Amino acid sequence: MRIDLPGFGSYPLREPVSWPVVGTPAGSRVVYAAAHVVADPLGDNTPGSPAAVDWDATLRFRRHLWSHGLRVADAMDTAQRNMGLDWAATRELIRRSAAEARSYGDPATLVACGAGTDHAPGAADLDAITAAYAEQIETVQAAGAGVIVMASRQLARAATGPKDYHQVYGKLFGLAERPVILHWLGEMFDPHLAGYWGSRDVAAATESFLELVHAHAPMVDGVKVSLLDEEHEVRLRAALPEGVRLYTGDDFNYPSLIRSGSHALLGIFDAIAPAAAAALRELDAAEAGDESAAARYEEILAPTVPLSRKIFETPTYNYKTGIVFLAWLNGHQNAFAMVNGAQSARSLVHLSEVFRLADQAGLLADQELAVRRMRALLAVNGL
Repeated sequence: MRIDLPGFGSYPLREPVSWPVVGTPAGSRVVYAAAHVVADPLGDNTPGSPAAVDWDATLRFRRHLWSHGLRVADAMDTAQRNMGLDWAATRELIRRSAAEARSYGDPATLVACGAGTDHAPGAADLDAITAAYAEQIETVQAAGAGVIVMASRQLARAATGPKDYHQVYGKLFGLAERPVILHWLGEMFDPHLAGYWGSRDVAAATESFLELVHAHAPMVDGVKVSLLDEEHEVRLRAALPEGVRLYTGDDFNYPSLIRSGSHALLGIFDAIAPAAAAALRELDAAEAGDESAAARYEEILAPTVPLSRKIFETPTYNYKTGIVFLAWLNGHQNAFAMVNGAQSARSLVHLSEVFRLADQAGLLADQELAVRRMRALLAVNGL
């Protein structure tokens, strides 16, 4: 089968890959896929409008992730927090996702949701920011999900140094019913978060962050780090208190980081869930003594890295467009539509290469469907 792609001419698709659906989680790592939301194609999802969500398709996609043995990180940046998913839709997403997880097990294990301050854009002092966080933490815990404390644009703007971060987060730990995941989101994902933890110098910010984690270690399940710096992550992982996990958020270097000991909370696992699950089974086997399994782990994930690096290329925060594009190609939703009109955030040439790289990684579940939809997109654009 061939398809004419802008920039690549007549592209021949590879032999299709059939990935197993295992259902049980990997044993060697705790792994979350940060999941996207599916927009209602008939809703008014123009920029600045309240999010109109296709709830049936959104929950169906979470079932897809659970079916591969992955946990779901919900209401995070992959779900377009701070980029179109307003608090009303976020609150409903948290409630529905946790309720759906009960069909598979304990929602506190299967789904963790982001709690932030985005519903209070005017919060200007530490008390107001703490109160905003508290409201969202209460919403997540009432739903029965685990809590991910997201980085706050409002705190980044109001804080005068590390002590302000420690003051706010210290109070949040007191509100948590069980250990939480802390999220350090780099400015490449959100420029408004530059200088988080009290310094634009990464070494100084890391020192502040580690001081906070060590002071509250019993209430920290893990830290999710999205700085796209492999060496920094390895050093940070070694400096964490015993029992606190490092969840890699590095969508460029995840195969080596997971292999060397990081757990994972990754947006790219939304798009590559079948391959990720298969690779994690091989990692389990490798750590159980199967010497050939390590090579199979690398063989599965290696072709997903160019795909991920393309999807997350600068400007990195527009990666959600590629994630949703692949979900549409693979039949998980009926329209290539996003809240806030974000489907327009990447060029047709970019999306064509995402198509090609997904095919090379064996991640077009139904090639005929994918080709038909890609041709329709090209035709709409005059090709």
